[in-house]
Parts: sequence; structure tokens; C-alpha cells
Amino acid sequence: MRAGRDERARIRGAQQGSTSDLEDLFRTYWPRAFRAAYLVTHDAGAAEDIAQEAFLAAIRALDRFDRRRPFGPWLHRIVVNRAIDWSRGRRLRGEVELSESLAAPATRAPLGDDTLAALARLSPEHRAVVVMRHLLDFTPGEIAEALDLPRGTVNSRLRRGLDALEEEL
Repeated sequence: MRAGRDERARIRGAQQGSTSDLEDLFRTYWPRAFRAAYLVTHDAGAAEDIAQEAFLAAIRALDRFDRRRPFGPWLHRIVVNRAIDWSRGRRLRGEVELSESLAAPATRAPLGDDTLAALARLSPEHRAVVVMRHLLDFTPGEIAEALDLPRGTVNSRLRRGLDALEEEL
């Protein structure tokens, strides 16, 4: 309960122009924002850009943010949607995947190379829900809310994504 109050206080401070509160929010949420973007895009440079752009978008919209709601899922919605858009655009442009050796070391540790490669082959939509559920520990309901999707769609994408991973691995 205290953590929620502390977060609301930091958000209120950031809404009122407090640089230190804004820095605290950034330090708290940057690692997960970057990790979410990286796990969807599999490109460390793009993930950093996406996470930074998402934070800037969140800061610009902070005056409209409802402090009664948790900040993390709201920010992750922005991050994951931008990462999905980036991945779709990359696929349309026909860009090649970065070598796994270029991946950010901190994001590679918990997953093996085979798992990362299989995850990279999922569609951005399936990859996003699998990452949010199994690597970022969001519930299906939180994913549905964060991505503005019906819960049935989230469950369907999770099942199909996990089935595809199971076939690959």
C-alpha cells in the first residue's frame, strides 16, 4: 500500500514539475521499459529509442494521467505498442535481424539463445503478449488493459504464441 502512495506522490510531484520525482520514476521504470521493448523488437538500439520515446510520450501526457491507477502498466502500454509498431515496420521494410551477439547482455541472461531466437520469430503481436505475460509477469487482464485488447484476444495470442514456441523448441 505504501509503495502505491509513494508512486502517486512521485507522479503528483512530476505533474507539478519536480525534476527529482521525474528522475525517480525514470530510474524505477526504465529497466522494465527497456526490457519490454527489447524482448519485442530484439534490437537493443531500437529498444533504447522506443523506451526513451515512450517515456517522453508519458511525460507529455502526465497531466492527463489518473494517479489512482498504477503508472507501470500505463507506461508499458506505450512501450509495447511502440515496439509492435516498430517491429511491423521493420518487417514491411524487410530489414534483417540483428545478430544475437549484439544483444544487450543484461537482457540475454535469463533466456537461452534458442529461446530468444524462437521468440524473435513470433509475430510482434504474439511476441508482445508472451513477453508481457511470462517475462514481465503481467496478468492476462493487465495485458488486455495495457494493449487495449479484449481478454479473449490476449488469451488466444498467448496460446498461439506459446504453441509456436513449443514447436520451435
